[in-house]
Amino acid sequence: SQLLHEEDIEPKPLKFVAERLRSLLRTLQVTDVSDFNPLLLVGDFATLLATYRQGFCIIIEPYDERSPALPDPLFQFCCNDASIAMKPVFERFQSVVITSGTLSPIDMYPKILGFEPRAVHSFAMSFSRDIILPLVVTRGADQAPLSSKFDLRSEPTTVRNYGKLLLDIAATVPDGVVAFFTSYSYMQQVVREWHALGILKRVLEHKLVFIETTDVLETTMALENFKRACDCGRGAVFLSIARGKVAEGVDFDRHYGRAVLLLGVPFQYTLGRVLRARLEFLRDTCAIDEADFLTFDAIRQAAQCAGRVIRGKTDYGIVVFADKRYNRADKREKLPGWIRQFITDGSLNLSSDLAMHRARQFLRKMAQPATTAETVSLDFEQLRRSNAYVASAATATAAITSHPLQATGQQLPDQPADQPERFAVEMDEAEAMEIAV
Repeated sequence: SQLLHEEDIEPKPLKFVAERLRSLLRTLQVTDVSDFNPLLLVGDFATLLATYRQGFCIIIEPYDERSPALPDPLFQFCCNDASIAMKPVFERFQSVVITSGTLSPIDMYPKILGFEPRAVHSFAMSFSRDIILPLVVTRGADQAPLSSKFDLRSEPTTVRNYGKLLLDIAATVPDGVVAFFTSYSYMQQVVREWHALGILKRVLEHKLVFIETTDVLETTMALENFKRACDCGRGAVFLSIARGKVAEGVDFDRHYGRAVLLLGVPFQYTLGRVLRARLEFLRDTCAIDEADFLTFDAIRQAAQCAGRVIRGKTDYGIVVFADKRYNRADKREKLPGWIRQFITDGSLNLSSDLAMHRARQFLRKMAQPATTAETVSLDFEQLRRSNAYVASAATATAAITSHPLQATGQQLPDQPADQPERFAVEMDEAEAMEIAV
């Protein structure tokens, strides 16, 4: 709006630039519009600029952050208000249910999305056994601290200990392993030093190594080959980015993901102009502190990465949080409940060698067949204490008691005299299994 005011541009005509440009191309019967794509992009940008005023800002940067050495001015129209996308949904529907496995902490979302919740519930996940082993590794085997903080991330000891941790996981965990870095630049730096130290060569003795890149086609091919390596029993390690394509939408279920390694806390680049503009908007409009939002966003991304390996009740996996900052209570409390419920005192403040000892114990336990009691999430006695089960069981018993033959005192055809009572018990147990599953 400031640009429109300073340049004395009427917003109404500018709002229809994109539509009129496409109408002109159709009138001129232009079949191949690829030559006009840059012009169409400018038209779309102008339409967005005139359509949205509140919650947006214009940011002009002299170069792209991904290539700072190359002078390439960047003109961005950034959305700082996420409630703009949700507002049409709230206006159209009377009841809206927002559910996800990474809505933690829940109280942050009403502020960001601009709504007043009528009901807020957080449900714990029920598993037949402890299928997740979260490990907070704060130091290497040499007791040097592990962290992706700017002042420690490039230290030779940090890079070496991260590589040693990956090597130990590759040698201990069967099948697929996924490692998440905080950024592409950090991954390139670390992988380059691992190669110089010979760590990658030692990892290749146990598993194949595949890397996510900015090219979508290359990443897709790497994922296909990663799964082939896991299918044939060779095993593989996939090096990925916490905010990349793999972390957002690729599932590593079953044997494709037996361990997740988070190499640091995936904070955003705090000096970026786009992030600074959004932090200022959230502080002034939503009363959200900058540090709280940055921590919330980073832990949400970490939980998103951890969830790649648990896609069903039969999956199991190890989640290694390799950064000393995960040992702080203010960081752990922002993790989803389905991760926190498995974090014990024995999972915190571990060295890399002690973490591998815990991992081997966990894998030996998972290799054993599940007992009958572990095939359901809740046993029959627990269901008897559940209000929902007691109500449904009473309804089933009442239905049997009101049977016409029962009302006359006669026996059910071809059934012994004690069959109605025994039938009611069997029905309860079948219902218990259904509810548990």
